[in-house]
Amino acid sequence: MAGRRRSDRALRDKLRSPGRPGVASREKRRQFWTYIAEGLSSEDAAMKVGVSQPVGSRWFRASGGLAPSHLSRSSKPLSDRYLSFAEREEIALLRAQGAGVREVARRLGRAASTISRELRRNAATRSGKLDYRATTAQWHAERAARRPKPAKLASHAALRSYVQERLAGRVTRPGGDEMDGPAVPWKGRRHGPRQHRRWARAWSPQQIAARLRLDYPDDESMRISHEAIYQALYVQGRGALKRELTQCLRTGRALRVPRARAQSRGKSFVTPEILIRERPAEAEDRAIPGHWEGDLILGLNSSAIGTLVERTTRFTMLLHLPAMEGHGTQPRAKNGPALAGHGAEAVRDAITRTITTLPEQVRRSLTWDQGAEMAQHVQLRIDAGLKIYFCDPHSPWQRGTNENTNGLLRQYFPKGTDLGIYDVEELAAVAATLNGRPRKTLGWRTPAEALDAVLRSVQGAVATTT
Repeated sequence: MAGRRRSDRALRDKLRSPGRPGVASREKRRQFWTYIAEGLSSEDAAMKVGVSQPVGSRWFRASGGLAPSHLSRSSKPLSDRYLSFAEREEIALLRAQGAGVREVARRLGRAASTISRELRRNAATRSGKLDYRATTAQWHAERAARRPKPAKLASHAALRSYVQERLAGRVTRPGGDEMDGPAVPWKGRRHGPRQHRRWARAWSPQQIAARLRLDYPDDESMRISHEAIYQALYVQGRGALKRELTQCLRTGRALRVPRARAQSRGKSFVTPEILIRERPAEAEDRAIPGHWEGDLILGLNSSAIGTLVERTTRFTMLLHLPAMEGHGTQPRAKNGPALAGHGAEAVRDAITRTITTLPEQVRRSLTWDQGAEMAQHVQLRIDAGLKIYFCDPHSPWQRGTNENTNGLLRQYFPKGTDLGIYDVEELAAVAATLNGRPRKTLGWRTPAEALDAVLRSVQGAVATTT
């Protein structure tokens, strides 16, 4: 037929604006998700596989932080019966050198019919010719290999309605009238701290999946796993649940966090040798005084008060952390001190100034959480003569004495109030009040009396040795 183009011989239908080819090969994208599972950020994983950081961030967000099933570590690698990208590069190179179909097949160890179909099926046809390029051929092959399985929630209207109602249904009064709650627009990211949340029934996916068995005991079609609900929320393009419904989850997390990344979360200045597991056993059993626990209690306007509690005597000392000049009136300088007054330098100086008023014998160690305010712990160890240890992330029970004391202090410094209005004398008065309360764990002695007994024994021991 006159005017017939060679590209019409390609063994595929005409493409309607399929978009541009992918940035990287399937192997690279699979390796990208392997690095994500190991705890790397999307930017670092992208750099390791040789693509730009924005591309890695786009891959991560498009999948909701969840590796696609065909790219996950548990998925099977591509069978050898399919041509790999390296083989397609070899085909393109040999064809550019003028090699025929049988010559290419012989060098690759493939059937000539396989090479012939490859050259027609996955060729670039935009120019009207059957030009063969490896990247374009790989793109066509991956597009043809897609076999997306429809999500159950997308095809089962009754099940989808049940899940949405339990997840995002309206809150009702005891009489049955619906309540709107605060108006919270969807911003595509997790809600910030101390901000309004969308009001909803907010059943967890696990609660929804378990309740289906009770509400529909004889209907096997009304079954779904909680993992399938999570995937419907986090993975785009599954046609089931909108991603903004993630704000109805208890975490409100817009993207899924890989398990390894959550486990490895922590501050870079915390090394294994200063974690709490390395703290001496004498601190754990409270037999020897001098081991302290510390933390910050926070208030409005970025105000804070530091707390130090001795584990054996429960003696409490409070750190005055006033706001620095310019706080709230001028922007903070990049890499400069925290103007709120509880940055690393301010906390280091306050601890040193307060705890060095005690003898060295009762300054053995200090245990803190992994807050950024302790970034200068090395200098603090030198200045105050304290060994510094850090708790594991999200483990406040490892500083139980300090957490209990902070709860007592909230009687004087309630949450949601400005803690910057108190001066040094007022903090000292509150600390003296706590230290003058009798404690059952001390045999109804006060922390002040217990510390006095310790200091007398220390001074007596020093006098004896001299």
